Amino acid sequence: MLRLASLGSGSKGNATLIASQDTVLLIDCGFPVREMMARLPRLGLEVTDIDAVLVTHEHSDHIAGVAALSKAASAPVYATYGTRQSGKLDSVRTVVEIESDSSFAVGDIDVRAITVPHDARQPVQYRFFHNSVAVGVLTDLGCVSPHVQEAFSGCDLLLLEFNHDLEMLRRGPYPAALKRRVAGDFGHLNNEQAMTMLVSMTDGTPKVVVAGHISEQNNSLEAVSALLDEWSRQVNAQVFYATQSQGFDWISPDAAALSVNVA
Repeated sequence: MLRLASLGSGSKGNATLIASQDTVLLIDCGFPVREMMARLPRLGLEVTDIDAVLVTHEHSDHIAGVAALSKAASAPVYATYGTRQSGKLDSVRTVVEIESDSSFAVGDIDVRAITVPHDARQPVQYRFFHNSVAVGVLTDLGCVSPHVQEAFSGCDLLLLEFNHDLEMLRRGPYPAALKRRVAGDFGHLNNEQAMTMLVSMTDGTPKVVVAGHISEQNNSLEAVSALLDEWSRQVNAQVFYATQSQGFDWISPDAAALSVNVA
């Protein structure tokens, strides 16, 4: 069974974990390594339990701590050519270069790297497979392309970006240029875009949805839950919310709280 957890989700830092019984993968690390090592024990993990780090793109809230973390864990880093060209992985000992829209295996977990529209060099997000269970991690994209819609349909569990409320962004403190960037087709998903994606999954609605990368300045849990509560009742899905400070604890596709015991 696949499990998903987060050590924090938002513009100040992101670190997501996915694990089978035998493999633990870290998706991105935007926190300092000391912060990561302090947060990992609450999920039943030590840094040396991490088998590999998968990077989505080079923005600092996703990559700032990757090099140091990979050294502490003695774990390889998987990243696209474009992400490597940013120079932010130059000190990493082992980088496995992956292609956009490629499939590969890390331990007993099959991984697909999916191209997304975001203002980075060669950004991808990931879908994971193990024992007929599919888990998707989808943040940091400005619009839901047909390619993205198809690639993430049929996930049993989906971590999906609900970054901002458009009206809160318009009225908020960001400079005009940053507002245009966040709301643009290569920025971040707003609440309505994320909901439209979920509603469009008529043949593959996830059993569990985690709303993530929620802006602390331009969104609120209340705004997101107002949209998701009605939808979840209609499709009989479970909904969880990722926070910047705590992320969320282990979740499985059956929405049961889990503990992890890694040898």
